[in-house]
Amino acid sequence: MTDPVTVAELAGALAAIGDTAYLKHAHPTAYWSTVGLPVSVARLLGTYSSTMDACGLTVEPPRWRALAVRATTRREVRPVPPRRGIIRPTSTGLRMRLRLAPGQEPADVAASAERLRHAWGVHAVYVRDIKPGVVELRLVGFDVLRKVRMPRRTGTDLLRVPVALQEDAIAFVRDYRAVPHELVLGATLSGKSMYLRKLIAGLAEQPVVLVGIDCKRGVELSPFAARLSALATDPKQAAELLPVLVKEMEDRYDLIKARQDTAPGTPDELITSDIWGLPEGERPSPVVLFVDEVAELLLVATRKEEERRDEMVTHLIRLAQLGRAAGIYLEVCGQRFGAELGKGATMLRVQLTGRVSHRVNDEASAKMALGDIAPEAVYAACSIPAERPGLAVAGDTSGGWSRIRTPYILLADAAATCRATAHLAPDVPALSPFKPYVPPAPAAKPAEPLGHPRPVVE
Repeated sequence: MTDPVTVAELAGALAAIGDTAYLKHAHPTAYWSTVGLPVSVARLLGTYSSTMDACGLTVEPPRWRALAVRATTRREVRPVPPRRGIIRPTSTGLRMRLRLAPGQEPADVAASAERLRHAWGVHAVYVRDIKPGVVELRLVGFDVLRKVRMPRRTGTDLLRVPVALQEDAIAFVRDYRAVPHELVLGATLSGKSMYLRKLIAGLAEQPVVLVGIDCKRGVELSPFAARLSALATDPKQAAELLPVLVKEMEDRYDLIKARQDTAPGTPDELITSDIWGLPEGERPSPVVLFVDEVAELLLVATRKEEERRDEMVTHLIRLAQLGRAAGIYLEVCGQRFGAELGKGATMLRVQLTGRVSHRVNDEASAKMALGDIAPEAVYAACSIPAERPGLAVAGDTSGGWSRIRTPYILLADAAATCRATAHLAPDVPALSPFKPYVPPAPAAKPAEPLGHPRPVVE
């Protein structure tokens, strides 16, 4: 007969294993904080020297140290690993700094990141160069892109919007001052609209002029009409709007030029080549132009439409080439963007520094976004699964790239944010004719009485 105590112990052990497995799958953050972090720290401390030696990250000790060890202990002198700093736990992993030994470089540690991941039992290991001789290891305990939770502290600033989460658990911030123009590609249901929605909702809370071109009759950008200063919903309206933006850019250059035509002896800090050097009272508000479904804007069917298209492409190229100094930035979105869109399309794409590629329908589309700046990122973009909408590969002309994922945001929530921040839209008189119509909010119905009054009879 089975001992009841043994059965109870076995049942308790199975229940504990089941609870741990459920916690790891359903609540990875809680699992990491309670189970994964202590186990990983113990494994790291216990195997640090041997792991570094197996990964080829150790060096021979200095001669004086070898002589001292032989003289005092008479034991064999072993190679020395990089000096380890304090382990700093986080909600998604842990961080640790290493002081490299003479002759080592950060690339040596980065090349062993995959080996360190398996040795310490974590989801991923990332290496970041801090300063000469010091690197930071960021260990991620679980897949943070499976269920996105944005960090609480992201340090928002003017024209800086935390729009997604990187695979190393750091917020991906869209910084227009650093990367003025961006190209966002993605197939249907890839999460491209979610990225655009998150970006507009973040910019709506800042004193920034938002302009939209949505040739899908405005179905993507019309919900944000309360915050938009101008909106074009077809190529004909876009052909009228773009020259106005170019004229606004030229007027801003005239303002900058007037500031440069100062008397001799003017302090250097008062001479500028962009709007950010102007006094705050004279500085015009920055403008962000969103172009959704750029193919609908550039595709033509007749000769007359071709002439109009060439003019629009020319205006877009001028805005991309000269807009940064005038505080005008482009966010171009579409499913494809290549030479098949006509003359000037490739030249426009070259001016778009930032690149974000969601799931695409073919490899050629990924190459359009990332092939000319980070060829190894093309494979990562082509391997994005359909069941993970919002997952994308982000890169820029520096050659760096990373996987990101945008958190889910309801269209109603983003539209509500735009309605609540409509008063923050700067006034640009030139864009007034293109201001989208916003229907008035429905009047609140008067509350019905809880009961009907009865006359008092004497």
